[in-house]
Amino acid sequence: MAGRHRSPRRVHPFLLLALVFGGPVQASKIVGGREAQPHSRPYVASLQLIRSPGSHFCGGTLIHPRFVLTAAHCLQDIPWQLVTVVLGAHDLQSQEPEQQKFTITQVFQNNYNPEESLNDVLLVQLNRPASLGEAVAVASLPQQGQSLSQGTQCLAMGWGRLGTRAPTPRVLQELNVTVVTFLCRDHNVCTLVPRRAAGICFAD
Repeated sequence: MAGRHRSPRRVHPFLLLALVFGGPVQASKIVGGREAQPHSRPYVASLQLIRSPGSHFCGGTLIHPRFVLTAAHCLQDIPWQLVTVVLGAHDLQSQEPEQQKFTITQVFQNNYNPEESLNDVLLVQLNRPASLGEAVAVASLPQQGQSLSQGTQCLAMGWGRLGTRAPTPRVLQELNVTVVTFLCRDHNVCTLVPRRAAGICFAD
């Protein structure tokens, strides 16, 4: 209907691996997306409870063989000692030979403020370096200070819920999104899917 606008969805910078024409970003739930080509996003990580394989609760991005970038809120109520980081996954309900599993030895946050949703970024140190190859690779990060301008085309991905009351998917989902700056707070990244009921959701 003319004159009505959908509010943009705020995206945590690590989850929406912002792929600026092929570069990576991260998001939090994929609604209205599509199944990713198996192992085509080798930098995506799944955070799971160590005693419950396949219990994905948050996504992350491999930015160094031994470091994963994720959201600070993901481990706000879960001790990092109880978390397994899985790389090289596509189907979380299958023991794929490409998967590599790690424990966490240390976490680094930067003044995370949950009340204001500021600095919602967490760096996770793995217990050993990842073995890099076709199924596991480090993401290409933007340059220091590089901004995501209005209209930048990005790719959101994850195993987050398929809807507010829907379950999480078995396989990695992805969705083309567009960066918007209107109605978006400073230091946040906001995206919109024009003319579609699609976006990101919990646990991406």
